[in-house]
Amino acid sequence: MTTKRLLYRYSSHYLSIVFLLVAKFVSAQDLASNGLPLVLGADVEKNTIINQEFYLKWDDELVIQQDDSRTMWQNFKYDVGSVLGGMIHTYSRPFHWRGEQWRNFGFVAGGTALVYIYDEEISDIFVRNEDDIPKFIKDMGRNFGGTYNFLFTGAVYFTGLFIKNPKLRRTGILLVSSASASGLLQTTFKYVFGRARPSAGRGKDTFDPFESDRLYHSFPSGHVMMGATNAHALAKQFKSPWIKAGFYAIGAFPAISRLSEAEHWPTDVVVGIAVGIFTVETIDRYLDRKFDDKFNPKEDKVSWDLNFGPGVVGVTARF
Repeated sequence: MTTKRLLYRYSSHYLSIVFLLVAKFVSAQDLASNGLPLVLGADVEKNTIINQEFYLKWDDELVIQQDDSRTMWQNFKYDVGSVLGGMIHTYSRPFHWRGEQWRNFGFVAGGTALVYIYDEEISDIFVRNEDDIPKFIKDMGRNFGGTYNFLFTGAVYFTGLFIKNPKLRRTGILLVSSASASGLLQTTFKYVFGRARPSAGRGKDTFDPFESDRLYHSFPSGHVMMGATNAHALAKQFKSPWIKAGFYAIGAFPAISRLSEAEHWPTDVVVGIAVGIFTVETIDRYLDRKFDDKFNPKEDKVSWDLNFGPGVVGVTARF
């Protein structure tokens, strides 16, 4: 395997790790410069004012006042902290789930189990019809959910930062934080489960945990997860159902591409979509507490349903 292919395969995962390290360094420097203790979970007094720019809320969360006079560097430091905070918030949410959240988890788990029964049959349908799928869909699906993902999300964020557009900047933070959180999750899951890809020819029931060979990195689909993350994050920024539908249609390209190329099983795709949507929703609510402006009203929320029936397996979005 060439060095170029290795770099292409793992660059998106390495970018997530590098971003985490940069975020940790910048956040630490920012806290230190304002006289804050560099200890997570430190007890602080309510509404402590720090340098007239920061204050600590009762829940110990560092929040910056929305101030147009802040420099670009100050905004960037705050945004890095928001990205890192969004990732940590996502990973900690399952420990705070209640009845509704566990019911949703049960629906996803049950739906995934049902799809698992027909994994091989559905996979065969996509593989047999690969030649009928337009090349641009497969290419776009491969790129939209692959390495170019971080180039796109970074471009959205830095454009908003440079032109001082708060909505575009917040959207960029949502995209970067969601992509980083889901990227690390899918990389971890792939190694832990070690599921064989359809192209390995060993069937849907083959699992070899912690196997380094990419043929055993099927579950879940990273491309689909990234595609769902981007599509859902962008669709939330618009009220028009037609624009939303357009983003979700493009977000489906990675699923079509990976299934037709025998890179993933249908259950890999279902879990990838579910985790991507969960990540975006979780981080979006977290950012609502970090920014004064609320760009995604709750009434515009999209509801998701899994549909199963004779010859039908799908995900429905209502908006």
